[in-house]
Amino acid sequence: MDLRFEVAVLPVADDDRAKAFYQGLGWRLDADITVDEHQRVIQFTPPGSPASIQFGRGTTTLAPGSIHDLYLVVSDIEAARRELIGHGATVSEVWHGPGLDNVEKRQPGRAPDGATYRSFASFADPDGNSWLLQEITQRLPGRVWSAGVEDLAALLHETADHHGKFEATAPKHDWWDWYAAYLHARQDGSTPDAAAVAAGRYMAEVKHVGAS
Repeated sequence: MDLRFEVAVLPVADDDRAKAFYQGLGWRLDADITVDEHQRVIQFTPPGSPASIQFGRGTTTLAPGSIHDLYLVVSDIEAARRELIGHGATVSEVWHGPGLDNVEKRQPGRAPDGATYRSFASFADPDGNSWLLQEITQRLPGRVWSAGVEDLAALLHETADHHGKFEATAPKHDWWDWYAAYLHARQDGSTPDAAAVAAGRYMAEVKHVGAS
């Protein structure tokens, strides 16, 4: 059974101030529901994110501003930083290194070798709930792919390239079967070459189609 993490609750002191901040960032307003004078639920979703945030009266007993380092994964940290600043957020300079819990260990700028997972920046909402931008350009095995249109298009292009090599020597078959097997393997963390092998094995063992 899938267990999809979809909502994080933020403690805020002023519902309307928090709403104005996140709306100003350009995040999608999903709901603003007032049940009574003691309960109000406001939900926003960051662009391209499968998870949302909620806040409002009666949503949590935590002290306002007590949630820290919620990750926002981006493919270009400098571009993301500029966009957030343009929407009114105060964003730190980009930094790298093992300094998530120790500012003194942080080194200025992006990771010098452009290493994925190693470049960061941060900002906070008016209550002090903080967000951590992390640049990921290539995911480690076992991580699912982003649902973004550009990422999906790139993955489909990659799939088509690898399928072309299989199609050149295989008998007539339904291309979507090979695509599905390849995509499934890539989403499970396989490399492109390993995914192509897995797709070929699926076609041979399940669909009884093999390359000649």
